[in-house]
Amino acid sequence: MLVRLQSTIGRDDLIEQMVLLPEPRKTLSRNADPAKPINLIVAYDASPKSHTALDIAFWIAHQTRLATNTSVTVQAVYVVADKQKSQYSDIFSLTRHITPLECPASNVSKTVTPVLTQPKLQAVAPHLQEKSLAVIQKADQILWQARSLAEEWQGSFKSHLRFGIIGSELRKVVELESADILFIGCHSVHHPIIKALGSDFPSAVLGIPSCIEE
Repeated sequence: MLVRLQSTIGRDDLIEQMVLLPEPRKTLSRNADPAKPINLIVAYDASPKSHTALDIAFWIAHQTRLATNTSVTVQAVYVVADKQKSQYSDIFSLTRHITPLECPASNVSKTVTPVLTQPKLQAVAPHLQEKSLAVIQKADQILWQARSLAEEWQGSFKSHLRFGIIGSELRKVVELESADILFIGCHSVHHPIIKALGSDFPSAVLGIPSCIEE
């Protein structure tokens, strides 16, 4: 995939720039089956760098489908991080009891733009309902931006809303979806999120090349 990207934009250093964590050895044999569906996960928060990462993922997915006729799904994951816990402590207490919170936010769509299903908050104090809905609405807006880009590429797309530690939640989604690549909107292997993922991450992790301005 990266060789194809290099050829298109006329560079020969993208692999060195973009591979932040290599593909685990145990998954190398998966490449032997070209018909196996491919899952590309993108850590997305609507920032310019994460938008660049998502755009690259869609481009790679599009080119891969054209070249190999293989099914490729791009999935955006937005994590409401624990660092906001002090600000939204009651929301976290609530959402941890809503077991499949990511399920209402996970939708496969080629032509339909779905919305998030709001959790039941009737038993929660009104001021906490307001805070909780504000977080959910912000997440919906962020994931809507990702879905809008998916519409432009006319590709298979899925979105996830997760609550918790960013590194841990990304790992969970990658494992759940048997993802081949995780895209992160950063340039360096020294980025805190890359360090949080650990050296035994279950998929390759790609960043954005420094030659591309987001």
